[in-house]
Amino acid sequence: MKGILGRKVGMTQVFTKDGKLIPVTVVSVEPNVVTQVKTTEKDGYTAIQLATVDKKEKNASKASIGHAKKANTAPKRYLKEIRNYEGNYNLGDTINADIFTAGEYVDVTGTSKGHGTEGVIKRWNQSRGPMAHGSRYHRRPGSLGTMRPMHVLKGKKLAGHMGVETTTIQNLEIIEVNTAENYILVSGNIPGAKKSLVLIKSAVKKNGANTPKEVLTYVEETVVDEVVEESENKVEEVTEEVTTETEAETTEEVTEATEENQGESK
Repeated sequence: MKGILGRKVGMTQVFTKDGKLIPVTVVSVEPNVVTQVKTTEKDGYTAIQLATVDKKEKNASKASIGHAKKANTAPKRYLKEIRNYEGNYNLGDTINADIFTAGEYVDVTGTSKGHGTEGVIKRWNQSRGPMAHGSRYHRRPGSLGTMRPMHVLKGKKLAGHMGVETTTIQNLEIIEVNTAENYILVSGNIPGAKKSLVLIKSAVKKNGANTPKEVLTYVEETVVDEVVEESENKVEEVTEEVTTETEAETTEEVTEATEENQGESK
């Protein structure tokens, strides 16, 4: 299994060459540093610890500073373990966005958005009652169960705190990997608010890779340079015309002057 830590930026859409629209989520992936390597002999299992997003030393504890110095890096804000990883990594190695390729399937784990205290309609998608004709039941939870137990059964869906839960969405396809700007485009939506931490790992249920989508790219045309070149060419042409006219006038004046001098001498 392979994985990398990133931060959710937001959603957008891309178009393929055959005209299909794909909604994607942009994940900013800074280089991850391996801050710890766990082995079966020492720790009882194999895993690597990834760290990302630098943190100021004045805001870090002495323990975190010493832990980061072992990997020859600055203190990090986020740390995460990945078990049963692929490949051989040493302390201080970096993992970039190119660990994944377009067409692979991944599982994305994040913390869902917080909604505070919500009712049963929004929290559990229940239906409301009639809003007219004397009805006094609108957005209430409804029956709480039978009379005999004399208490509410465990697991009853009621109003309460919603969100801020660790959520995983499986089998999402990677549309594009850009190592120059350090981002990954993942198809569909992923849990979490903007700038929140997400973990991208290899898909558990889908091992094979799909054929990469051919995404349209846009190239900006430098029209200003062409206009400047055309204007420079026009200026050169005008200057050449002016110089030729001035040269012709001077030659005419010289010939007239010579003719006058010859006439006076006669």
